[in-house]
Amino acid sequence: MYYWNDLTSVPNGFGPSVVTIGNFDGVHIGHQRVLQQLVAAAESHHAAAVVVSFEPHPAKVHRPDQAPELIMGLEDRIETLATTGIQALLMMHYTLELAANTPEDFVTKVFVNALNARAVVVGHDVRFGRDNSGDLGTMRELGQKLGFEVIVIDDFGASPTDPTEADGDRRCSSTWVREALEDGDVATAARILGRPHRMRGEVVHGAARGRELGYPTANLSPASGGYIPADGIYAGWLVDEAGTRWPAAISVGSNPTFEGVSRQVEAHVIDRPQEDVSDFDLYGQTIIVEFAQRLRGMVAYTGPEALIAQMRLDVEETREVLSTEQRLSR
Repeated sequence: MYYWNDLTSVPNGFGPSVVTIGNFDGVHIGHQRVLQQLVAAAESHHAAAVVVSFEPHPAKVHRPDQAPELIMGLEDRIETLATTGIQALLMMHYTLELAANTPEDFVTKVFVNALNARAVVVGHDVRFGRDNSGDLGTMRELGQKLGFEVIVIDDFGASPTDPTEADGDRRCSSTWVREALEDGDVATAARILGRPHRMRGEVVHGAARGRELGYPTANLSPASGGYIPADGIYAGWLVDEAGTRWPAAISVGSNPTFEGVSRQVEAHVIDRPQEDVSDFDLYGQTIIVEFAQRLRGMVAYTGPEALIAQMRLDVEETREVLSTEQRLSR
């Protein structure tokens, strides 16, 4: 996949292309449906499938105090979009200057002049250009004027109990994913996303309290990318820089058993070979933490002994949950 972060990076004479536009935060199954149709349309036009997206999220520029917390960091968004079959991603730096373009100016500069679009794939609710003044009708008018086809994609409705069912009455959306994560319902989030929710970040030094208790953890940097789910204990996975996927019990929160602990995400890898435990040093590595299922909320215990006993139970439950997940995926 070609990746460009500016219009000037697009090669002269690129195209023809079929283009879609959006933030694609989460690249959930609704997004995936759009991208499948984008790729199919590009094949029928003998053209390249291109996604135009923005960084930062437009809301962070226009309404920073109301901007949604992003489901995934930029690196994960690029990596995930690259698996969808598209040929190119134009990640435009979103500024007030860019937002000031009229709908026609934006479409002419980006879709026509830079990408040589033969078709544009959009949803019924598409908005673009200055003050979001461009809509589907505007896009169709511009298509007729500037010489590209407009392909309209219907919303992908899904069932709250099974988001993969296409006959549900709730629109698949990034908002739905955020609501599930805010509730700690990472299993529902995974169904909407089509894969486990993940965070990515550098392993940093913490208070080493987990090591003292016999359960050493990899602590994610506060600057890590990805939506932090509700406080609690989760079964999941840790993926190291070598790509090895380790089963892990994950803690999100401030650990109320101890005072003065800030909110953090930390993962305890389970079932490593005993001879490897002592040299399992992840400090400074950029790792991925994937969430499979929430086990319980965060609880303040009477002391370290009670906490250690609960952690032992958490590890056993993590092992059971992940073992069941692996059996079902075969």
